[in-house]
Amino acid sequence: MLLRPILSRIQNNQRFANFSVLKNVGPSIASIGVASSSKEKKSQEKAYVISYLVTACGLSLEKAISASKKVHFDCPYKPDAVLNFLEKQGFSKTQVTELVRRQPRLLVSNPEKVLLPKIEVFLQLTGASEEEVLRIITVNPYILTRSVEHRLAPVYGYLRDIIGVGKVETLLRRGSWIFNIDLENRIMPNVDFLREIGVPESCIEFSLFHCTEIFLPKYAEFKQIVEEVKQMGFSMSKTTFILAIHARTGKSNTALWDRCYEVYSKWGWSKDDIHMAFIKHPNCMLLSEKKISAAMDFLINKVGRESRSVARCPQILFYNMEKRIVPRCSIVHLLSLKGLVKKDWSLGSVLCPVEKDFINKYVTKYTEKLPQLYDVYLSSKPRVVEA
Repeated sequence: MLLRPILSRIQNNQRFANFSVLKNVGPSIASIGVASSSKEKKSQEKAYVISYLVTACGLSLEKAISASKKVHFDCPYKPDAVLNFLEKQGFSKTQVTELVRRQPRLLVSNPEKVLLPKIEVFLQLTGASEEEVLRIITVNPYILTRSVEHRLAPVYGYLRDIIGVGKVETLLRRGSWIFNIDLENRIMPNVDFLREIGVPESCIEFSLFHCTEIFLPKYAEFKQIVEEVKQMGFSMSKTTFILAIHARTGKSNTALWDRCYEVYSKWGWSKDDIHMAFIKHPNCMLLSEKKISAAMDFLINKVGRESRSVARCPQILFYNMEKRIVPRCSIVHLLSLKGLVKKDWSLGSVLCPVEKDFINKYVTKYTEKLPQLYDVYLSSKPRVVEA
């Protein structure tokens, strides 16, 4: 419904004011006419862009309206050339739609001078197949907006010297954000600071491969985050130090951290409990409220564990509820009711072992006294549907 008035405005170009008529009109009226016409031209251009994004690029009207705020053109020459180029490179219609949605400014790029060299360099650097490169670029089209000479090549060379060619190629295949980060003003100063305070090279390599987002902040902000994490008691020689920096970096992560703090408090964790859990497994402060509450509700209300026992072993919050937490805890809870295991059984000893060790310790061991225990355990796990 919203598209009709937009298309209608595109087709009715004759409605615009003729500036020549305003030449001999008083200055105040003429200036009003010019301003009005300018505004109307902008409205016409936006309507044209929206209709093009919908009809030629396959975007929904809602996505087209959003994308139209980031790109401007009033004729199809440039965007048509880009779409034809992308098609010749092998991008599918779905991939083109996704590219335009994520980075609409690509539509006004020069295909041969800007886009093609970057795709060729990307192919050369990654060693990936053309099909895989197209997929990577679709996920992270921002790569096509970065200078090969001033951004992609320098970052590639810097990372290669630290983490090796193989891992750099993996980062490229993932479409890692690190290739969008300013090398001289962000990555290098922040890495140098980690070295200055004594963070081992192994942790720096870990950060550049697994937690590249931590290098997004400017040096002063990065330094403040690192100092904050140090004050919490993290050992700089462990990767948990890097994970903690990651959990405290960026608006989305800090907002999620604050929300997790509220959720854990609601389930009875004290400030010390939350701090203990964060030290043990920093990513426990980046979980969704739904995942936390599902696990806590089952462990506390269904099998009678203390809330603080989860804080002592926060990694269990990352396990799958249906495949691991519910089946294992249900079996051990049953064994405790039968008096076969102590009632204050440890969550870590039940949930952390590999499947074979768990079965040996808690299922096979008691099958003589409870012959159907193994069947009960299997029936409590989701069935695997064979293809």
